[in-house]
Amino acid sequence: MREFIDIHPDVRTALDLGKPVVALESTIIAHGMPYPQNVETALQVEKVIQDKGVVPATIGILQGRIKVGLTPEEIEYLAQAKDVVKVSRRDFPVVLADKRDGATTVAGTMIVAAQAGIRIFVTGGIGGVHRGAGESFDISADLEELKSTDVVVVCAGVKSILDIGATLEYLETAGVPVFGYQTGEFPAFYSRQSGFHVEYSFRDPGHAAAVIRAKYKTGLGGGVVIGCPIPEEQEIPFQRMNGYIKNALEESRAKGIAGKRVTPFLLDRIKELTAGESLETNIQLVFNNAAIGAEIAKAYRENK
Repeated sequence: MREFIDIHPDVRTALDLGKPVVALESTIIAHGMPYPQNVETALQVEKVIQDKGVVPATIGILQGRIKVGLTPEEIEYLAQAKDVVKVSRRDFPVVLADKRDGATTVAGTMIVAAQAGIRIFVTGGIGGVHRGAGESFDISADLEELKSTDVVVVCAGVKSILDIGATLEYLETAGVPVFGYQTGEFPAFYSRQSGFHVEYSFRDPGHAAAVIRAKYKTGLGGGVVIGCPIPEEQEIPFQRMNGYIKNALEESRAKGIAGKRVTPFLLDRIKELTAGESLETNIQLVFNNAAIGAEIAKAYRENK
């Protein structure tokens, strides 16, 4: 894959000097938010990381070239481009060979980050087991990637439109460590509580860095999930959000929406049902994750 990767000079220099770098996905730009909030959010997330003294590396695909560290102009382009492919592991060969534009998912970003030598990756929420997966077998490729790719994913938990309990069970079976950040309860994306306990919690960035270092020094490959609760003043309470999600799910089933179209439909419908509140919460939780992820990346590099 490396022959298809272009690493931004700032990112390359930071990696060569052993400075902290945080990877960022591009699905939030091309598929997660409307324009221009997608551009504004992407640039602000990078600034949050830069303000912590860490180099951000937003990952995307432009005309068949994998970019590790998008420029502001490239972010603007990806935010408005048509027919941008949502790229997970299975999609890379076609997108690269056909020289198409692509926005990397959690799984796709993990693959590229690992190839580039970036250990810490910040996102909004990871994919997981969909509600009703016992019949549909709809399970996100993010979970498969977490089993095998050596990248730490800092997030606000599993997207709350999914089956959080089943996702945590899947990750436990796969041997993927799941941590809360200063919480004993796994966060539910828009909400601080999900009702699901985590076995381990990080006290601070230094504690997280020490555990991450121990995992990889012992040769235990695969990913790590760190769930960061959104600040209390910005959350949408779980029970209220769950009602919106159930309504949106019923609509999606009635319309026969399936596969990769489900998540974008649900997020758009929930935004309508919450009168835009879910979008603002989504933006704020990404900023929070970015600040925490940058601090962990710094601690990891300082004590490596």
